[in-house]
Amino acid sequence: MIAPSLAHCSRLLVGVADTAQAMGSGDMPVLATPRMIALMENAAMLAVADELDEGLTTVGGEMNVRHLAPSPVGSDVEANAMLVDVDGKRLTFHVTARQGDKLIGEGTHIRFIVNRHTFLSKLQ
Repeated sequence: MIAPSLAHCSRLLVGVADTAQAMGSGDMPVLATPRMIALMENAAMLAVADELDEGLTTVGGEMNVRHLAPSPVGSDVEANAMLVDVDGKRLTFHVTARQGDKLIGEGTHIRFIVNRHTFLSKLQ
């Protein structure tokens, strides 16, 4: 059963491909905001993945995040997601990103439970 307090931590060793320069979101050689957000989304997805019935998954629907501090290439970054609210198929997570003890990002992420087959059939 999906219930608040489910959580997961996803980790990343920042590489050149993860930088704002490489992703085109900026011109600095630091962790790109879109990459930090992707890591947060990964943590949220994995926090609930084992609790879903077969054929179901979650998709991102909304992200409200602040990127608070830069992280250089070679740094270890971890994103934590904790499920804080369940409203039917709508899941709300509190997400954070840290480089060691330093908070580098935080916010809220909303995901929706979907049937994989039904979701993908909408592409046609």
